[in-house]
Amino acid sequence: MATENAMEFVSQLGAGVTDGLAYLGALATLGTRAAYFTFVAPFQGKALRLQSAASQAMEVGVRALPILSLITFFIGLILALQSAYELGKLGAMSLVAKAVALSMSRELGPLITAIVVIGRSGSAFAAEIGTMKVTEEIDALEVMAIDPVHFLVAPKFLAMIVMLPCLTIWANTMGIFGGALFGVTQADFTLGRYIQASIDSLYVRDIVSGLIKSVMFGVTITAVGCLEGLSTTGGAEQVGRSTTRAVVISIFLVVAVDLVFTAIFFFLGNG
Repeated sequence: MATENAMEFVSQLGAGVTDGLAYLGALATLGTRAAYFTFVAPFQGKALRLQSAASQAMEVGVRALPILSLITFFIGLILALQSAYELGKLGAMSLVAKAVALSMSRELGPLITAIVVIGRSGSAFAAEIGTMKVTEEIDALEVMAIDPVHFLVAPKFLAMIVMLPCLTIWANTMGIFGGALFGVTQADFTLGRYIQASIDSLYVRDIVSGLIKSVMFGVTITAVGCLEGLSTTGGAEQVGRSTTRAVVISIFLVVAVDLVFTAIFFFLGNG
């Protein structure tokens, strides 16, 4: 009995690993095709739907600004409070601005931006394409010799990789201003001195590393949302499940990508 249970566990584990690798392969294939239709195909006579990409950029980027601004402002304030709690014991309250600026630019700015975009846009991608799939609109595009990746995915791909870095820069800025609220009211900073201290604490690599992460997050979110939509079968209930899967898997993969790139930047910085 114990041997049978062990064999069943190993079989399930192997199946899970195989399914996971197959899913990553499907994501890589979809992402590669979307990148081709975005950056290569326009030079070969296959024009990208720029109007659709602009519309997606408005939805992904501009309309996300209010909620992203509020969230990252509060996170910057929380970081300042938490940093001051420990730094105050060491008599180093002047380092609060540095702690907030580095935390936001290297890690929290890109990550929180990605999570907000997953909730707003990644789920919307899965729902939109999933609905088209179950109503056979995807099949209709293929019958008309229109590639669904070119028609639907590439504009979303372009919008996401352009807008995620822009949103990340905005999130970093709002986080710093959130920290400034504490710095001005509780740590004897002036607003100008706090902002200058934040700028002085940042190096180009701190900002660039966050922007590189945000681009990879955008690729990941688009690939997962669109793949889940294209994989939808059945009826309306399956659209909801695909949307839920897209959100959960996107968050998991974004954190995994964040870990990989954080490790890479760490070893490059200490190499």
